[in-house]
Amino acid sequence: MNTWFIYALLSALTAALATIFAKIGLQNVDSITATALRSVIMMILAFAVLYSYRGFGDLFKLAQREYLFIILSGIAGGASWIFYFAALQRGEASKVALIDRSSILFVIALSVLVLNEELTIRKAIAALLIFTALVILVF
Repeated sequence: MNTWFIYALLSALTAALATIFAKIGLQNVDSITATALRSVIMMILAFAVLYSYRGFGDLFKLAQREYLFIILSGIAGGASWIFYFAALQRGEASKVALIDRSSILFVIALSVLVLNEELTIRKAIAALLIFTALVILVF
């Protein structure tokens, strides 16, 4: 089995746990405070893992373009979590998570438009099925 697949499954599992833990933790906390605290914890964990595997030297070896796009990714990711926690505080965890995971549809579209990846019939059919499933499950 490919390691990317194992990591993707672990990502899905830990994302599910993050949603459940967040929904429980948001009962008496505003969503922005919770997002900020979560982000600090994520930063500490990420730096601890980076340091234990590679040290901090790689942080200073990146090209400006790499810094730019990683920073933009961080901004988009932070905004995503702010919106996600706000939705999670107000809605059902299963519905919020479903809509959040619809990001795959945006990834498919943007990968074609921005990254020039091929939109195959298979991908198009899968995207249509995902969209249909989301509509059925949420509404």
